[in-house]
Amino acid sequence: MTTSTEPDLDRVAERAAAVARAFAATEPRARAAALVAVADALDRNAAELIAIAMRETGLTAPRLIGEVRRTSNQLRLFAEAIVDGGYLDARIDAADPEYVIGPRPDVRRVLEPVGPVLNFAASNFPFAFSVAGGDSAAALAAGCPVVVKAHSGHLELSRRTAEVVIEALDGAGMPDGVFQLIEGQQDGVDLLKDDRIRAGAFTGSTHVGRLLADIAATRPRPIPFYGELGSVNPVYATPGAVVAEPELLQGFLASVAGSAGQLCTKPGFLFVPAGAELGELAEAAAAVGEHRLLNPGIGRAFEERRSAVLGADGVTVLAEGEVRVDDDGQRFVTPTVVEVSVEQLRAQPDALLEESFGPLSVIVRYSDAAALPDLHRELFPGNLTSTVHAADSEAGELGDLVEALAETSGRVLFGGWPTGVSVTAAMQHGGPFPATTTDATSVGTAAITRFLRGVAYQNAPAALLPEALRDDNPWGVPQRRSEAGRSSEWGSLTGIH
Repeated sequence: MTTSTEPDLDRVAERAAAVARAFAATEPRARAAALVAVADALDRNAAELIAIAMRETGLTAPRLIGEVRRTSNQLRLFAEAIVDGGYLDARIDAADPEYVIGPRPDVRRVLEPVGPVLNFAASNFPFAFSVAGGDSAAALAAGCPVVVKAHSGHLELSRRTAEVVIEALDGAGMPDGVFQLIEGQQDGVDLLKDDRIRAGAFTGSTHVGRLLADIAATRPRPIPFYGELGSVNPVYATPGAVVAEPELLQGFLASVAGSAGQLCTKPGFLFVPAGAELGELAEAAAAVGEHRLLNPGIGRAFEERRSAVLGADGVTVLAEGEVRVDDDGQRFVTPTVVEVSVEQLRAQPDALLEESFGPLSVIVRYSDAAALPDLHRELFPGNLTSTVHAADSEAGELGDLVEALAETSGRVLFGGWPTGVSVTAAMQHGGPFPATTTDATSVGTAAITRFLRGVAYQNAPAALLPEALRDDNPWGVPQRRSEAGRSSEWGSLTGIH
């Protein structure tokens, strides 16, 4: 598989569009079996794929072993969701001549696939957010053909993973052309502009994500674009937490340094009371071994951000960290942690508030806990996560802060650390801008609905209804039914009369 040329792009788009209807019509159990087949194939080829990923990304074997496991089991989870059928949100309103608002026709609504999806793979998760990762899995689960734009940071891995996925889908009897790979920045942009692409997904930088989102929004036929961009994920520790959690700072440092801080959920800020003891943070940071950043471009960007933070007025350096550059331009880094006051943070937003993609975080000392909710809304309008560490006895004092965090974040944690996103039905991995371009989730089974659209069928002959809306319900999916004659009882059933 080679980098696509312009004529190839037309063929890619044509294949995806041509197969869209057939793939959308696949029976849920068959599509679920195909996802499981892909999961099994990834597990069978894990050793080969992990070796390639280690060489291309510098990530460690334990990290990548866990990521493959996460990726394959995410596919299995989505297979369960397909078979269950609840994600289709099938609704049936029976015809009702006595309907209180006026005679009601037979109306049936279900979520249907949007069509071909273009997925821009991420650099920092070469499995979980790349070729066979969450966006691809969600789109396939929804019944949408997928075209993945490979990330330049792990091209060999992308090609091999795509071969594994395509072979598994073919073996499971899925239509030819349901999964394809392209390469090259310009090819990704050009395909995003193609009218045959009906949705886009992206995980990466705010700058690139905004450019792509603007392209998707300004096409002659605009399409939804789900970009996960960036987040600083603030953490707030109360006075009680500092006393009750002796391992607070160690947990913080581990979360900052894990995978060299190249995680979208890394805690970029830790707020602690003005008088809190920081213990042996510097010594603990110095004990962390160096870790290679993903590629020279990310390394250069981290070096620039680190210099800006270290050069900000009034910054106290708790752990300076190091950056080593090898002959290939790769950066090898250790954690950098600095301290500022709330006033210094407010005074230098350009230097301090931007995300640092790497092992760098800022500890902020506050003197007025009551001011934290307004401060959070002011400084952090959109986050993937926000976290509170507090003693049990302080729960009654946290209402305003938690409300502020919920307004501005996709996931609010109580204790623990935001790195490590559980792949589960209830997970929300998204948030208000600038965390994402569209506030949806890219993790968990709710991610499937991004690639579906509602269609209502009114007075349709039974033979022409989608399977999920038929009275005999051949797919066995949940159906929300509103029978005739019930509208006259509205209100009385709720106990409000």
